Amino acid sequence: MIGVVATLKVQPDKASAFEAVFLDLAAKVKANEPGAIVYQLTRSKTEAGVYKVLELYASGDALKHHGGTDYFKAAGAAMAPFLAGRPEIEYLDAVE
Repeated sequence: MIGVVATLKVQPDKASAFEAVFLDLAAKVKANEPGAIVYQLTRSKTEAGVYKVLELYASGDALKHHGGTDYFKAAGAAMAPFLAGRPEIEYLDAVE
């Protein structure tokens, strides 16, 4: 399994629009990607405008498939105007 933590900083006045786009993406991931075991948006309790996406994939192929979907690409383009900087992505190996 492969874990991913994506940290997204969102402009304060754009949070609700960002969340709407992301939640639509998450629904598509959950409906269409059996290899995406966890795909959850979380909001920081201590840093305003900071979100973290917690992701867990069954395999490298599942992660690659996720990044190649049309709906992922479209959501990235739709979310870009709401962000306050580039996403920070951390890849993790599952310990089993």
